[in-house]
Amino acid sequence: MSSQLKEKAEEKLENNYFSGKKPNNSALNNSKVNLNELVSRLNVEKKKERNQNIILSVAAVSVVTVFGVILAL
Repeated sequence: MSSQLKEKAEEKLENNYFSGKKPNNSALNNSKVNLNELVSRLNVEKKKERNQNIILSVAAVSVVTVFGVILAL
């Protein structure tokens, strides 16, 4: 392992939130988690993923159908 990689790894450990050092940003200490917002984001992400899966499935079925028609000729 090169010395540069070791230095980067040590920097990451030093900057790690769980290293025992408190973050300097006071906004982190004063912020609250809005569960309703998180749940709504989760639902939006699920809808996007569902739509992407449907599009991918339709594309796969279309390719198989076209390939089958070409082989049948």
